[in-house]
Amino acid sequence: MKKASMGFSIIVAAICTLSIVFLATGLARRFIFSDNQEQHQTRLVIPRELYSSEMDINPAELLAREDNFNTRLALDEEEIIISVLNLDIGENPAEEQIAAYRRLTEIESPVYITCIRYDESSGSYKRMWNASTAATQSGTVSLYSQDLLGDRNNCILVTGLNSRNEHTLTVFRRNPQSAPEQAYAKIVELRIDGSIVVQEIERSLAYQQGIANGQSFTILAYSHDSASDNILDQLETTYIFNPASGRYEQSRVAKIPGSQVEQRRLRELLSGAPGVFEEFINDLWYYVSPQGTLDSRQYLYFDPQGREIIFYGDETQQIFTWQRSTPTRYGIYITSQNISISTLRRFLDIELESLDSIRLRVSEDVRLKIIVSASWDGSYRRAGVQFSKEKEPSIQPGVDALYDSPWGRLRFYDSGEYTLSSAGAVRKGRYVFFKVNNQDLLELRPEQEGEFRSAGAAGNPAETRMTFRVDSTGKNALSLSRVRLAAWGVQDLLEGQVLLNPVE
Repeated sequence: MKKASMGFSIIVAAICTLSIVFLATGLARRFIFSDNQEQHQTRLVIPRELYSSEMDINPAELLAREDNFNTRLALDEEEIIISVLNLDIGENPAEEQIAAYRRLTEIESPVYITCIRYDESSGSYKRMWNASTAATQSGTVSLYSQDLLGDRNNCILVTGLNSRNEHTLTVFRRNPQSAPEQAYAKIVELRIDGSIVVQEIERSLAYQQGIANGQSFTILAYSHDSASDNILDQLETTYIFNPASGRYEQSRVAKIPGSQVEQRRLRELLSGAPGVFEEFINDLWYYVSPQGTLDSRQYLYFDPQGREIIFYGDETQQIFTWQRSTPTRYGIYITSQNISISTLRRFLDIELESLDSIRLRVSEDVRLKIIVSASWDGSYRRAGVQFSKEKEPSIQPGVDALYDSPWGRLRFYDSGEYTLSSAGAVRKGRYVFFKVNNQDLLELRPEQEGEFRSAGAAGNPAETRMTFRVDSTGKNALSLSRVRLAAWGVQDLLEGQVLLNPVE
């Protein structure tokens, strides 16, 4: 009995001893290594506005996403990373990083960029240089490099919008001969209420082969012509690089006359009120060739309610999630993201040309080396406005006719308005007959939402417009079939036909 009690005591003592040793070792390791680990840990902050949804991505895309936000050196606690650009400068095996960030401690903080480079003397990465840019809205910022001057030293370009919804461009030139703390110099900073374009030109074969330098690109800025009564009139300001001063300087200013459009309607569309311009572009838009003809092989479809933008060109369809919209003086600036490749972002600068046409400028933020399809820059015209030139439409845009229908008595006026009388109630709206792909279509825009819901056409009660294919059934009667205009053409919704019988 005593031996058993003594053995139990020995076991308990051994367990207690081992526990003390284990705890002491663990605490010692925590005190020894915790500080060292915190010093070398890099913070990865992903803005929610860019990647708000969880999705399956492949390993290559995951690496590209990490490269977009992962810095070699942790930034300060009050600094939030927006984007990271990795550059191979060829001077050492390690890449140079340019990081765009914001400071949380500053109200309406501008977007800053910093240069992170490997320091051979200390054997670690260091921040060599910091500078502010003209952009302030982080969700609109695009950070990329380009040989802007033709000297094979890539410039850093930062585009985006500021707090006044103006387009901004800040360009930094790299100077390999300067000290690391002065490796980049600001050569242009623009804030324009219109748009900014880098006008690229084809460089010589000698430049392509590395024999000679190339010609520097010019920068075009389009701003409002304050001396004109027409809202759409613009001033085109050209900036060229001056080697003597080392900066871009204004070269000339030219007037660009805009379309003569009813100014009251223009002020409504360009008022900046939420959703006004989004609703205006809610449609199918065909590309207008330089010759002024519609190209049905390239078109866009904007769906603000579904928050999608569909690009169709080169027989390829691309769908982008409509992330955010920012009104500008001449239209809207949209940030979008490819639904299949989340690292592919597309920035759309849309300007109003007339009440049936828009001008589009697109820039892409590509973190994967993929094949980019057709250029999307140019003018687009609303699909429902132009009639087919192959033959005259069988139905004119406006008619004066009276029909009986399952909805009630439908009266079309040649002014583009209609009335629908049913059970003593009269409802109003607007209509238009038009043609797409040789199909006669009718669009109804009721003043009250979903007024056709209970009459046989099973549309969404929240819809404020409905589109039908129009077929003639003889004796001036019409048959309407509900359709949807999509990027791939006219889609039949298979909801059954609605007959319109003329009233004698």
